[in-house]
Amino acid sequence: MRELQELFENNRAWSERKVKEDPETFKRLAQKQAPKYLWIGCSDSRIPANEVLGLEPGEIFVHRNVANIVPHTDINCLSVLQYGVDYLNVEHIIVCGHYGCGGALAAMENGQFGLVDNWLRHLRDVYFREKEELDSLSDPDERSKRFIELNVLYQVMNVCHTTIVQNAWAKKKKLSIHGWIYDISTGLLKDLNCCISALDQIDEAYRTLKLH
Repeated sequence: MRELQELFENNRAWSERKVKEDPETFKRLAQKQAPKYLWIGCSDSRIPANEVLGLEPGEIFVHRNVANIVPHTDINCLSVLQYGVDYLNVEHIIVCGHYGCGGALAAMENGQFGLVDNWLRHLRDVYFREKEELDSLSDPDERSKRFIELNVLYQVMNVCHTTIVQNAWAKKKKLSIHGWIYDISTGLLKDLNCCISALDQIDEAYRTLKLH
């Protein structure tokens, strides 16, 4: 505990600063959370969602894992998704990858890295599906950046293919799923021009409900 005393001091200073700026801030937060956004991002320590977006505590619901993946078998991720959509009524789900992602770079290599290899299979599946385009890029940096972008696009569709999101659309809830990239070298976000907000925007094969 004594080794981490600095963190408690930092916390105390932060709390005092927030109260000085707004005496009611923690009283409001203690009542409830009502974020409009759900952020699905990478676990990388250099990407704090609130700070990147310039938002305060309580304004964004966050789920993070290695390489911002949304597998249909991950109960943790799906539970966060359902809570955000069904109970918090978020209006925007942002899947955000980042250039230089260690998970993506590892998935591009041949070799074993341990337990994480089982997780990286999701990424390797993406690479296999897009192998022709990716292998046509001779510059390794350009290839890795494109791979990271494609992974985000695949994960956006994985979100859209869930019954959670499709049921929300069926109930006429306002809900959009976005694909973004964060550039650590500049601190800036890049919109991949991917925004899905209705059932008719996804392939019929993945629809669990019929269009009316």
